[in-house]
Amino acid sequence: MRFCLAYSTADNFLGRDVYGELERCWLQTDAALMLKNAAENLAKTRHGLRLLAYDCARPLAVQVQMWAVVKGTPQQGYVADPAVGSVHNLGCAVDLTLADAAGPLDMGTPFDFFGEAAEPRAERKLLLSGVLSPAQVANRLILREMMVRAGFYPLDHEWWHFDCAPGAAARQRYPQLREAPQG
Repeated sequence: MRFCLAYSTADNFLGRDVYGELERCWLQTDAALMLKNAAENLAKTRHGLRLLAYDCARPLAVQVQMWAVVKGTPQQGYVADPAVGSVHNLGCAVDLTLADAAGPLDMGTPFDFFGEAAEPRAERKLLLSGVLSPAQVANRLILREMMVRAGFYPLDHEWWHFDCAPGAAARQRYPQLREAPQG
């Protein structure tokens, strides 16, 4: 398991570091244990592959910055309104990919790609039309299998995003993170 928090760099759709001092992946205990389980299962069943996390807990202040960038644009549907919040704001979501010794595997789109090609619900159509290759879809299926087996819930519009509980249940169980977690 490796971590490369995308929002702690300028290499993200915002084009800037919005995490400041936050450079560690932080999750609620339940989500962290599930992620550990997924990483262990991947190591046992797919030798040479590992998980690479791009985003974990996201403070509400960062959600506000992200929303300001996308509000009123076609990308608005991909970022939660801070008035409602994201499961990331609860420390219950993780964005990740598969990697090997050479780096991240080809998933057909980059992390945080806004468009149909990133949507698991469209994979069959995209495979048949040649937009996605069989290898790209197979990589996505391995990632989903490992995460679902560990208890995560995938999103139908982002191949990289997994929640440790459905949104409503997570919102009832965990408090929103207003500031970066300490420790």
